[in-house]
Amino acid sequence: MDIVFLGIVIFLFILAVFDLSVGVSNDAVNFLTSAVGSKAASFKRIIFVAAIGVFIGAAMSNGMMDVARHGIFRPENLSFYDVIAIFMAVMVTDIILLDIFNSLGMPTSTTVSMVFELLGATFVVALFKIAAPESTFGMGDLLNTEKALSVILGIFLSVAIAFVFGTLVQFLSRLIFTFEYKSRLKWKVGLFGGIACTAIVYFMLLKGIKDLSIMTPEVKGWISANTAIILGICLAGFTLLSQILHLLKVNVFKMVVLLGTFSLAMAFAGNDLVNFIGIPLTSLASYQDYAANGAGNPGAFNMVSLNGPADTPFYFLIGAGMIMVIALATSRKARQVTRTSVGLSAQNQGDEMFGSSRIGRKLVRGALNTYGWINEHAPSGVKRWIAKRMDPSVSQAEDGAAFDLVRGSVNLMLASMLIAWGTSMKLPLSTTFVTFMVAMGTSLADRAWGRESAVFRITGVISVIGGWFITAGMAFIGAGIVVCLMHKGGVPVMIAGGIISVVMLIRSNIRFRKKQQETEKDTLFQTILSTEDKTEVWPLLRIYINEKQRMFLQFAAQTYSDVTAGFINDNTKLLSRSEKALVTEKDVLKGQRRKLTLCMRLLPTGTAMEKNTWFHLSNNMAMSMTYSLRRINEVCKEHVENNFRPLPMQFHDKFMRLCEKINQTILDSEKAIEVYDPETIDSLRTRCDKVKDELTYSTREVYDLLQKGDASDLTVAYVYLNVLQESQEFITSLRKLLRAVGKLNLAPSSYRSFSHHETREIDKTRD
Repeated sequence: MDIVFLGIVIFLFILAVFDLSVGVSNDAVNFLTSAVGSKAASFKRIIFVAAIGVFIGAAMSNGMMDVARHGIFRPENLSFYDVIAIFMAVMVTDIILLDIFNSLGMPTSTTVSMVFELLGATFVVALFKIAAPESTFGMGDLLNTEKALSVILGIFLSVAIAFVFGTLVQFLSRLIFTFEYKSRLKWKVGLFGGIACTAIVYFMLLKGIKDLSIMTPEVKGWISANTAIILGICLAGFTLLSQILHLLKVNVFKMVVLLGTFSLAMAFAGNDLVNFIGIPLTSLASYQDYAANGAGNPGAFNMVSLNGPADTPFYFLIGAGMIMVIALATSRKARQVTRTSVGLSAQNQGDEMFGSSRIGRKLVRGALNTYGWINEHAPSGVKRWIAKRMDPSVSQAEDGAAFDLVRGSVNLMLASMLIAWGTSMKLPLSTTFVTFMVAMGTSLADRAWGRESAVFRITGVISVIGGWFITAGMAFIGAGIVVCLMHKGGVPVMIAGGIISVVMLIRSNIRFRKKQQETEKDTLFQTILSTEDKTEVWPLLRIYINEKQRMFLQFAAQTYSDVTAGFINDNTKLLSRSEKALVTEKDVLKGQRRKLTLCMRLLPTGTAMEKNTWFHLSNNMAMSMTYSLRRINEVCKEHVENNFRPLPMQFHDKFMRLCEKINQTILDSEKAIEVYDPETIDSLRTRCDKVKDELTYSTREVYDLLQKGDASDLTVAYVYLNVLQESQEFITSLRKLLRAVGKLNLAPSSYRSFSHHETREIDKTRD
């Protein structure tokens, strides 16, 4: 049996490798967002700086894991078997949970997930032990909730404090530097660089290196006694250095951003490394104690030894550091999580990652009302002065940056100060929470959340914050369920659980790569947004619109074929699949409409006025075709699922021919858009009219059946009638879509007032 437990411990180390990779992907947002978003350097250089910080922090960490050893449970009252089951459940749950959040691009807290996984697993094991007939234990003898409560307190404090301070400090910084900061530096940049670098050094002293192996009690005592002197020297030295560098034409803001990235990365590795390797290291210590003193009875040997501290061998730290560096440099999910924070902080509008929500809309409305009241009562001179210094239209951000270096520097400086302050006050502030919420506060102060993007950005922030709290609940419940199965099922279930988690992780990575490849294909949209010459926008946009319309028509043809085939052949699987596809397509069309609208705003005024009507008409007709398909599918699915009578044979063959004509018309329309042949498009519109006539004739035949037919045929007749009528609407929308395509593909003329005849032509498109 001992060899089996040794195998489990080794397996926990294997899982820890996956956990390190997944955890780094998640926590990369902590130290990459500001540098990546402000384009302080190339992505490779930023990764290199962060990797150095991660490796140094990991290699010099003391590897202590008091939370895993005795922070949540009372090890003296738990057996070796209990502890191994808890650790195995925590690792399996942690990998799955963090990978889910990474795949969704949502940053979450590894500290919160680990603490609540330990809490949930220990709670369930405690219930088993309390329920035993001979038990004398109470819940307080087995479970320590103080740590969990301190983490919850830290969450609330970090979210509120970081956001408020981020907003205020960035607002003041922007008033000082303005968006035209490059021409307004002079002496201010030296003082700013001195304050920022001193704050980062203060953060490194209190948070980054306080737990490193080189920090003996004597060194800590000396730093604590001389902190004020150290900071004073740093402030003077960094201020002088920053001013000299500025005179030598060196960008001080980039220096601050890269230094901050290094310090946050080092602090992350030095402090959060225990979240990833603490469990396997504690399990190894537990096994060594059991092998030496357990006498082969895992269920009776209590883990009193875990009450003491344990130092981690240096080679474990080096190995963990290397794994973290490799994961940071190669993980696509790290870029996905970083993209969420950068996207929510971006100064310019783009493809918003989140939709709108009711609470987001209410918050935006409340903020607008508050802003209106302040604007009404503020002195006009103050308003003009603030508006002049807070004008984002003159922003001097780096090429392709989501925001400028001033905001990137403030993000890192303020996050460092708040985390250091929280540490000195013994508050368990989370690095993830602070860095993310500071970034959101500074973006709000910079007016990055305009009226057209605010609801999406706020919804995104709410989603991320909600994700943090959901993490705690999911971690607690998930680990509790897993440990229940493992504690009762024994070693076989533990091994099976580990294998299942690895398999799920591999499948998740495969799905993520496919999704990433699809996202990367949409490069034309990014090209259009980055095009500076307005005359080049329309040719690119026309190609983009045609591509999206062709993709939609391919989808429409396939879905119409599936829906009608499902109805004719009583195939519920086809109808259910179509139902899901149509719901997804609705969201796709909404996203495309927003993206294309952003592109249309880049057009010259005359071209935009000329093409807007036809663009919106084509989009509306695509949505109308989707609604028609959904209404057809809904009644057909209900009919087939209820096992009602199929379509009578007298209509069967004729309806199949009609479906083939409709389907072929859609496919021919897709080909006509690809090559853009105006004559073919006109002939297709004529063909649509003929198909509508055939559908009208078939509708009359159904009316005859309703008047003269058997009552048993009424139900299927009503369904068939609905299919025919909706198919007419479907073809009508297709005809209007083709008309819009024809107008969109005409070369734009110079802007002019529309004549009465042209106005009537536009109005006809609404009929």
